[in-house]
Amino acid sequence: MSSRIVAENVTDSYLDFMEMDSLTHRRSGDMPTLGQLLKHVGDVRKEATGDGSETPVHHIVDVGTESRSLPFVLSFNNLTYSVKVRHKMSFSDVFSCCRRESPVAEASAAGESVFSRSKTLLNDISGEARDGEIMAFLGASGSGKSTLIDALANRIAKGKLKGSVKLNGESVESRLLKVISAYVMQDDLLFPMLTVEETLTFAAEFRLPRSLSKSKKNARVQALIDQLGLRNAAKTVIGDEGHRGVSGGERRRVSIGIDIIHDPIVLFLDEPTSGLDSTSAFMVVKVLQRIAQSGSIVIMSIHQPSYRILGLLDRMIFLSRGQTVYSGSPSQLPSYFAEFGHPIPEGDNRTEFALDLIRELEGSPGGTKSLVEFNKSWQSMTKLHPVEDLPQNSTSSLSLKEAISASISKGKLVSGATASNNSKTKSSSSAASMVPTYANPFWIELLTLSKRSITNSRRMPELFGIRLGAVMVTGFILATMFWQLDNTPKGVQERLGFFAFAMSTTFYTTADALPVFIQERYIFMRETSHNAYRRWSYVISHALVALPALLFLSLGFAALTFWAVGLDGGFSGFLFYFVIIFASFWAGNSFVSFLSGVVPHVMLGYTIVVAILAYFLLFSGFFINRDRIPSYWIWFHYMSLVKYPYEAVLQNEFSDAVKCFVRGVQIFDNTPLASVPDALKLKLLDNMSETLGMNITASTCLTTGTDLLKQNGVLDLSKWNCLWVTVAWGFFFRILFYVALLVGSKNKRS
Repeated sequence: MSSRIVAENVTDSYLDFMEMDSLTHRRSGDMPTLGQLLKHVGDVRKEATGDGSETPVHHIVDVGTESRSLPFVLSFNNLTYSVKVRHKMSFSDVFSCCRRESPVAEASAAGESVFSRSKTLLNDISGEARDGEIMAFLGASGSGKSTLIDALANRIAKGKLKGSVKLNGESVESRLLKVISAYVMQDDLLFPMLTVEETLTFAAEFRLPRSLSKSKKNARVQALIDQLGLRNAAKTVIGDEGHRGVSGGERRRVSIGIDIIHDPIVLFLDEPTSGLDSTSAFMVVKVLQRIAQSGSIVIMSIHQPSYRILGLLDRMIFLSRGQTVYSGSPSQLPSYFAEFGHPIPEGDNRTEFALDLIRELEGSPGGTKSLVEFNKSWQSMTKLHPVEDLPQNSTSSLSLKEAISASISKGKLVSGATASNNSKTKSSSSAASMVPTYANPFWIELLTLSKRSITNSRRMPELFGIRLGAVMVTGFILATMFWQLDNTPKGVQERLGFFAFAMSTTFYTTADALPVFIQERYIFMRETSHNAYRRWSYVISHALVALPALLFLSLGFAALTFWAVGLDGGFSGFLFYFVIIFASFWAGNSFVSFLSGVVPHVMLGYTIVVAILAYFLLFSGFFINRDRIPSYWIWFHYMSLVKYPYEAVLQNEFSDAVKCFVRGVQIFDNTPLASVPDALKLKLLDNMSETLGMNITASTCLTTGTDLLKQNGVLDLSKWNCLWVTVAWGFFFRILFYVALLVGSKNKRS
């Protein structure tokens, strides 16, 4: 009984507000801003019961076109988009082509080649969407819903899409559309270890301008949490397969929230209800209705809406194989299909009936051609005889510049400049100059990206623990395996082996950086597609965040191995050894980061990393000296990342020209004469002395550190030059990483 009373109070309060709001609209001629709507509407039931799981009953307000001008109208006309599809030819196709007189000519006449054919994804689609309304694209899988969304959102390569897309009768520049619109992808791309509130806060830092105070940004986040119905989950982490987090419906609303934090004018959504239960799907669309009522154009694709969701939609376009089979309001569906000869039975879900009929027609010999033609005639009749609840005035009385200025002055598009700052703009063609390309300067983006990455990784300490464990275990094994090496010829060979393995290990252990960007790739593409931040900001932040961990790993590995192995140089030698290991970690991390920007799959990336690092070790100069590398492979020797740190540690170890490594009878070590008695070895030395004309005794130094460096061919660069080259490799691969992001994150259909 009490719940019924609460529901009645909620409905009455909400209807009273909507009636009052309707009168306000008719008097002022303006739509309410998002802030006003949140202030007055909110969630009345939540205030009454403390439960944020329900939303007020939907109430449609009839606002005629005579009572107000339409600030924003997005119109699209005759959109056509085709792609080339490779044609798989069988032997029978080849023989049939050979029997034809001129197969190439026939293919050319059809605009196709022998090996490819053209497939039309969109075929002459037109319509318009207005602010304050939700337009939905419906159809079976493969009907062209997502393609149409991409076409309107300028996510199709230039020149591939035919037709026009205009906002208030004007073509919108790509840069301007990125700023005034938002695109919510079908997949929920979120950082798993951030809470709902933190996720929206970081989105606010990216999309809201620096001029907005921290308190106002926080107020915007809190208002959005209430609008999305996420108050109870605000402190809960998003979660993933290994960490329990928010529910699927809450994840979807968070995904919407991060894209509407700046209150966009146009909002595109690709199947926002996919994978949700009916209640969660209704709540998501209810949120979209609130966004539309705040003065936004909401355009979404949806597979099969429920009866409750259908009541929230204002305009619908049914698609079948890239063609329009119905365009209008949900209320016109019964009369439309009745005139087509297939009336909707009483009590049936309108959209389910329509989709079932479309599928049935698609399977028939004539396809949906009859329904497409009927829709064209229906649209012509509708224009001649306007329906009362479907306004026919499709042109806004405001130019694009004026409409954007009005929105900014009302508090909408908070990522843009103020209307007063843009009053100097004289022509509508300068509308793009009214809003900045990026909301914040470079250094704000850098700090925000770094803080977000650190916050997310700090809550997964096991990842760094595994990296540290791998490095320290490797260092421990090397320290015990090469414990306190002596200065004999065998000790020299063992030192060379230790350095080769240690330097290559620093590169192999950086392979853990590979999945970091691969997992963030689509988050990065989503955020940069609408200019949340610069790509350079991400690249530099990605490098800076990695440095502290690399520094700690380098110090641990160097301290564990330097004195245990008995390396030369004292404390200064240790410092250089530590610095060159740190530089190696830096170069390896940069190299792996670059590969992660090129290779889309983790397993494929690991295969490539292991293979290339093996080649680097092969050509480093350890297995074969530079002088003996074939001329046609010498270029790979100089490209080897292992070469420079390997030569640097050799020079750090053997740079002492006084220190001796081979004395007297030690010359016979590592030869067949090594097992000969020492007395016989001394006789051999005497004979060699007489032959060579020089005195060689058991204590005579025959090979110094400088001699070893010459034997291994590592004197072309000093150890400091090797260090700078290693560091330079790291910066070089960071630049390549940026280029890979620039080329690979266009996020447009070709």
